[in-house]
Amino acid sequence: MDYNQLAVNLLDAKSLISSLGAIGLIAIIFAETGLLVGFFFPGDSLLILAGVAASNAASSVLGDGAKLPIAVLLIGCPIAAIAGAQLGHLIGVKVGPKMFDKPESKIFRREYVVKAEEYFNKFGSGKAVVLARFMPIIRTFLNPVAGTLEMPAKTFFLWNVIGGVLWTESMLLIGYFFGDALAPVIDKYLIPAVLLIVLLSISPILVEVMRERKKKRAGGAEADADNAVQAGGGRHRRG
Repeated sequence: MDYNQLAVNLLDAKSLISSLGAIGLIAIIFAETGLLVGFFFPGDSLLILAGVAASNAASSVLGDGAKLPIAVLLIGCPIAAIAGAQLGHLIGVKVGPKMFDKPESKIFRREYVVKAEEYFNKFGSGKAVVLARFMPIIRTFLNPVAGTLEMPAKTFFLWNVIGGVLWTESMLLIGYFFGDALAPVIDKYLIPAVLLIVLLSISPILVEVMRERKKKRAGGAEADADNAVQAGGGRHRRG
């Protein structure tokens, strides 16, 4: 077995769909959102390409006999995404404090919990859980962090369902309805298209971050001005 080729295929949405089919795709969606080691799977591009593979353009993209059943995808993918995130939340509840409190860990760092807590406080827990669905890697780690921060199970479940359905169904349907248009250029433009979707989904966060930076800069400038005035006044009195 060529393990190098296998590793490449695990990161290649087209290869994954051709090799594993609908059931394999659903399993990967579960792994990416529920098993913390699944953060490297290409979830967004995988779902869009799966939608294309369920459309009339399936044969031109993946070859004859590779068409996927859209009904199975539309039902199975959101269930897998929701179940995976629930597992991640449960892991956070049970072992989160220990998992994120290891100074030597390069993946599960305490700072992630602190940043996530700020994220929850700023945007609200519901909005945070939904937006995280559209952000690679973050959608994997936010779930156990939410559990670590003791986000109530009922609240998490509600927003997890909303986010899971919105993410999977929107990505699948983009591929399904625009399959014919995407087929000729999918190898060249799929990744840029996914990046654009991700950018649009996180734009509210980017705007908020920029606002915070401007506030900090303005506050820092005011503090420097106050210090300069105080320093000048002190020198005058001493003279």
